[in-house]
Amino acid sequence: MTQMLLNALLLALRAIRRNLMRSFLTVLGVVIGVAAVITMVTLGNGATRMVSDQISSLGSNLLILRPGQRPGPDSVGAPNFKLGDVEALETQIPALKAVAPVVSSRVMLVAGNQNWQALVSGTSNAYFIAGNWQIASGRPFEDDEESAGKAVCLIGETVRRQLFPRGSPLGDELRVKNFTCEVVGVLQAKGQGAMGQDQDDTVLLPIRTAQRRLTGNVTDVPMLLLSMRDGVAAEPVMEQVRRLIRERRKLPENADDDFHVMDTRQIAETLSGTIRTLTGLLGAVAAVSLLVGGIGIMNIMLVSVTERTREIGIRLAIGALEHEVLLQFLIEAVALSALGGLIGVALALFVCLGLTALMHMPFLFNPGINLLAFVFSGAIGIVFGYMPARRAASLDPIAALRFE
Repeated sequence: MTQMLLNALLLALRAIRRNLMRSFLTVLGVVIGVAAVITMVTLGNGATRMVSDQISSLGSNLLILRPGQRPGPDSVGAPNFKLGDVEALETQIPALKAVAPVVSSRVMLVAGNQNWQALVSGTSNAYFIAGNWQIASGRPFEDDEESAGKAVCLIGETVRRQLFPRGSPLGDELRVKNFTCEVVGVLQAKGQGAMGQDQDDTVLLPIRTAQRRLTGNVTDVPMLLLSMRDGVAAEPVMEQVRRLIRERRKLPENADDDFHVMDTRQIAETLSGTIRTLTGLLGAVAAVSLLVGGIGIMNIMLVSVTERTREIGIRLAIGALEHEVLLQFLIEAVALSALGGLIGVALALFVCLGLTALMHMPFLFNPGINLLAFVFSGAIGIVFGYMPARRAASLDPIAALRFE
């Protein structure tokens, strides 16, 4: 049996080698199908991981509290939060380990003869915990700097690179809009955020400094970042936050919330689920080309049977059994599709490495999908190669020998 399989494989490879160009064009559909399926799934997995990592970089167990019933135009006109809300959340909800007020505005920065526009945020030292920030050099705000609203700041890596390219900015002056502050720290680089923004293109001021000198509103805080303790479920904490803010705003029981709480983990799960769904749909569409490739193999095998009718008649006439002829042509079809599968896997690996590097996303090699695509390509050869092989095996030897 082993010898028969080996002989059938050698005959199949010899037939493929006789028509290399035709064989290549035959398997092209399988190559494209396998490469497309693997590429779609690999890029989808990489995008899912990238989104998860980017949202995780926003902060650990992070809740975002904003005015308005939902993000967008509905938040216009809704009352902002107060610094008293920050103190109430810190003292009355033990599950929160940090509550950071955030006041932001995009303004022009000037240092020496360099200028750059960046996002300037007023906040507190709790921001480093809530936002998962590390300080690369320098220090955080001191207590008296926060309480008195002194003109000090920490800058992100992009701002440092643009405005202080030749050395450490610590102790240097940075002009923010119409006032000057001292640079006391540089934040560790984070890279791109979940929405495509540069997280390092930022400057941090004490909250009172930003309120007085940047926005001119010394009471309102448009956003709060709430960092939950490890192992705490988000839903109960969100409900406690909701009840506390409603109580502080004296909202009647039948009144709707004029604020909303977002859980970044839910955002990550939603985005990841959406990407996985799109990846599955694109993979399914790409798999259709595998079927097209299988049809191409069947057509060429039927042509091959017609071209080699006399050869088949001679083999049958000298004693070859029908199942041996069937096996020969079936192995030839499987060899074609499997060869296409191997080329497709190699092509997908090359394409994925290039695209992930170009799009700055992680390359996640998935041996399961590679093996599945290759096995499926072989199965395509069996399914679509059986009919031509059956036709060859069922030829009448005398009629085959007379065929011109």
